[in-house]
Amino acid sequence: MATINFKFSKDIKKFGAKDFDACFNCGNCTAICDLSDSDNSFPRKMIRYTTLGIQDEIKTSLDPWLCYYCGDCSQSCPRQANPGNLMMSLRRWLTSKYDWTGLSGLLYRSMWNYIIGFLFIAIFIAGAYMKDVFTQEEWLHYGHLFEMFAIAGVFVVILFPNIVRMWFFSVWKPTKKINIKPYFVAITDLLVHMFTQKRSLDCQKERTDTLWYVEHLLLVFSYLSLLVITVFLDWFSTESVFLNVFGYVVSGVIFIVTADFVRRRIHKTSEKSKFSHPSDWFFVIWLFMMGLSAFAVRLFIDLDLLENNFWLYLFHLTILVQWALIIVPFGKWTHFLYRSFAMYFARILNTPDKEKTKK
Repeated sequence: MATINFKFSKDIKKFGAKDFDACFNCGNCTAICDLSDSDNSFPRKMIRYTTLGIQDEIKTSLDPWLCYYCGDCSQSCPRQANPGNLMMSLRRWLTSKYDWTGLSGLLYRSMWNYIIGFLFIAIFIAGAYMKDVFTQEEWLHYGHLFEMFAIAGVFVVILFPNIVRMWFFSVWKPTKKINIKPYFVAITDLLVHMFTQKRSLDCQKERTDTLWYVEHLLLVFSYLSLLVITVFLDWFSTESVFLNVFGYVVSGVIFIVTADFVRRRIHKTSEKSKFSHPSDWFFVIWLFMMGLSAFAVRLFIDLDLLENNFWLYLFHLTILVQWALIIVPFGKWTHFLYRSFAMYFARILNTPDKEKTKK
């Protein structure tokens, strides 16, 4: 029997939810949503669970991740209960529940916790530089080592255990069984949705934000490309003309696309950007600064200006460390990961029994 948390509706507001308690359960939001079906009936169900405080059902549900926040539900709500915003807030809440460290919840609940974390990293790097802990060459060397070890460390220590917890809550607890074959059959869903997020195109055609989708696609591939050439190919040290030009291009794409995302949030040009949580701002601003600073550092290297302007590399390193240690494991970046695995787990759960047992 599910337990009821009478304070849940108050708690979820700390994660950015607004006005959902104005809902009078008409069901219009679910009826109008193209992504809602008999297996995943949202957002009405999630609103009812939230209002009643049935958090155990929310914790085991994948529904918040299957929503792509096109805005139909919020636009058509007769009570302006903003169900789309609630689904976004539930994704933040779920992230805090998957996170075994508990830090995601602390950051999502208070912008000041983010700021304290950012300041601590900035002061640490500035202090180490002022005390001449490393030479410029050593800063570049250890900065590159940090990039490599941070990726492996964050994934192994934080993200992988969190994905296992997500699986435990959403797959194991409801079914209490494991059939290996569907995990292999559904692996293509994980990869396709991770790299393309193509499910967002299934929203009503007149509501599909094609430009957002294209920008998001460009951002994913540019971010991954910049990750590869800086971490594994050591972009700041390479003399390859191809890699240098390619690095300029992908870092340029990152700060151009993220600049447009910032513009959308400032002007609230779509339902996606109507309600901006601090984590939304930090994600796009830090990604913008990372692309821009990487571009500038490589340019200063090519112009032989970095030695006398080493503050630029320290700025880039500070942004990079803040991104790697705060935003990637505990911020909105994880939504990209959890949503992809939600599609994967949903495919596994929706595999017909005869397909699961077929030899």
